[in-house]
Amino acid sequence: MADVINTIQIEGIGPVVFYRSRRARRIVIYVTPDGIVRVSVPVRATLGRALEFVDLKKGWILKHRSRVEQTKNSNLDMDERIKNIDKVEAAKTLVARLHHLAVKHGFEVKRVTVREQKTRWGACSPDNNISLNIKLILLPDDMMDYVILHELVHTRHHNHSKQFWAELDKYVFRSKAMSKRLKTDGLILS
Repeated sequence: MADVINTIQIEGIGPVVFYRSRRARRIVIYVTPDGIVRVSVPVRATLGRALEFVDLKKGWILKHRSRVEQTKNSNLDMDERIKNIDKVEAAKTLVARLHHLAVKHGFEVKRVTVREQKTRWGACSPDNNISLNIKLILLPDDMMDYVILHELVHTRHHNHSKQFWAELDKYVFRSKAMSKRLKTDGLILS
């Protein structure tokens, strides 16, 4: 349970909301998707100590607030790009690419569906049915292929074990780096 201690105007940052938290073990700063800076303050810490911590972390706060703003702008741009997707053609392209890569690398897939998803780029069921996100069509080819191959490897390894990543590395150069790149440089899914 958290109770608001105070909202304080901090030069260079603006309003910062401080919460007293019985569960917090340390002072934690986070920036909400709306750009609001919130600080959880443990019971044993003083407001003064929390203010010092915020002052120490000004650079971090400004950097994260900038990322939030970029994400908002990216989401607006993405909404426009998604509206302009020819969904029938995009689905045909993605399914054709999946089948091409499956044949090339000897994977067996039962069924492929393409739809607009909010939280996943793709999924593979225990029965080896693969679902792809229509938004993949907006990614660069190497990232699109990474996601497709990731799901194809799941037809052999239904987890993210060392064996899964080792096999994926056979088809995608530095697959873990590609996974990280997808999370940092990829599109916002929501």
